[in-house]
Amino acid sequence: MRHPHQHHDVVVVGARAAGAATALLLARMGHDVALVDRAFFPSDTISTHQIARPGVVQLHRWGLLPAVLASGAPPIRQVTFTAEGESITRTVKDSSGVDMLIAPRRYVLDTLVVEAAERAGVHMRQGVSVGGVRRDEAGRAIGVYGHDRHGAALEIGARFVIGADGLASTVARSVGAEIIEDRGRDGAVWYAYYDGVPWHGIELVIAERSLAGVFPTHDGQACIWVGAPTADARAVRRRVPTRAAALATQLDTAAPELAARLRTGRRTSGVTGMYSMPNQLRRAHGPGWALVGDAGYHRNAVTGYGLSDAYRDAELLAVALHRALRGEADEHAALAGYQRDRDEALREVFEVTCALADYPSVSRFVELQRQLSRAIETEATRLAAFRVPGERQLASI
Repeated sequence: MRHPHQHHDVVVVGARAAGAATALLLARMGHDVALVDRAFFPSDTISTHQIARPGVVQLHRWGLLPAVLASGAPPIRQVTFTAEGESITRTVKDSSGVDMLIAPRRYVLDTLVVEAAERAGVHMRQGVSVGGVRRDEAGRAIGVYGHDRHGAALEIGARFVIGADGLASTVARSVGAEIIEDRGRDGAVWYAYYDGVPWHGIELVIAERSLAGVFPTHDGQACIWVGAPTADARAVRRRVPTRAAALATQLDTAAPELAARLRTGRRTSGVTGMYSMPNQLRRAHGPGWALVGDAGYHRNAVTGYGLSDAYRDAELLAVALHRALRGEADEHAALAGYQRDRDEALREVFEVTCALADYPSVSRFVELQRQLSRAIETEATRLAAFRVPGERQLASI
């Protein structure tokens, strides 16, 4: 069985952070959008988990922050940094319209954004596996093809195809989007969830060749994680029988006080993560297509900035597409402008991320963390000043 051919202004492949947000904003600006994902929501995914201030600013501007808090994600109002035996606790200041950080579970967060997109009029298709991008004789993307949840072939036509389908993007591969900057892929991170221990805020523990941390999340739990060079993480894993034992061993070395506290609690999940995290940029646009989120830009998790990057770039892309769809700008100029704005916006945090991913000396790591904090505040201020896309529709909700 083959589904009837459908046609939309935009089809977005991938309904996680960047994809769902792009679809939501385009729909609020009056466009006909299809959003497809192979997953069925709610579902979880590997994630940097905590949302830095710029990402919280985006959720606030789009009217989604109250729903995230109502879901049970605790507002985080303090951050403790520990290095060389000394700890400093800082209160999250009220700035750029928000006075908290958050670290919601992804199966909650992504579902909330997908549901908001559906309320805005997005045509959501779950359980769809996209096989590739359809292109016309001139090479322009004109839609996607694949299979639905039942295995039936389907085609979805659109004026624009957006790849928000992650690091191994089918859309990027199908259109031949080349990597334009490759800064290596060293660095591993592993994490699990724990409860039974009081959490007072975010904790970051900087040690030689490692960074460990605590992100309080839903249901009184916290995401406990540790990052290290890939070679170090693999060496630990070879010495112990399980991932759980590897995480415990790394925590004992990197953050012994935290490891001792965790022994009074309970691990509530398996251990997951990645051994290799590329730092790379892909070309972000071409005739009839664009990439957003990890499909277009991926970085090491050491800065925990993936969600903030995704939400920022979703808005940059949605605004560029809106101008092209409305005839207010030439398509190529609009999408080239999106890539230029993306590349400029990500640059400082990307450079800091690449430097931190080398796990330099503790003193240098602390210095880079200070630079990261300044860059985060600068971006939050900039985003807070933007006009909200689809503001008229947002006001009517």
